[in-house]
Amino acid sequence: MYRSPSPLSEQARTPIAASLNERLADGLDLHSQIKVAHWNIKGPQFAALHPLFETFAVSLAGHNDAIAERAVTLGARAYGTTRHVAKSSRIPEYQQDTVKDLDHVKLLAERFDVYLAGLRESRKVGEQHQDTDTVDLLTGAITEFEKHAWFLRATLGE
Repeated sequence: MYRSPSPLSEQARTPIAASLNERLADGLDLHSQIKVAHWNIKGPQFAALHPLFETFAVSLAGHNDAIAERAVTLGARAYGTTRHVAKSSRIPEYQQDTVKDLDHVKLLAERFDVYLAGLRESRKVGEQHQDTDTVDLLTGAITEFEKHAWFLRATLGE
């Protein structure tokens, strides 16, 4: 690891940064899947969902950037190439032939649940090592994506 402005020990920073890189892989994969839904959606709810999906993508891009920069701030590297993400992401593959509006909503809701579970796992790593800054960062992402997941589930009538 590189030198870091963080007062955390290298023994603490190493697993935190590794966990952040896992979330980065998931987040980059999820971002591309949201964009696929945004580009290909068809149906009666197109006018509402097309811009909503773009809102999700923009939000996630910001969180991805913050997560990557936190890993680097802790003295690690951020890994985010397409090939790395394809090998590392825990987000299920997206059915790219999907076009119906509510089918996209269902697929994204399922993937948001996986993403949120990963964020919570990484937050626990931060908590275990008393890294309140990483915990705060991840709590912000969790709060925002819980709201996004709620929008999707409400659209499905759940």
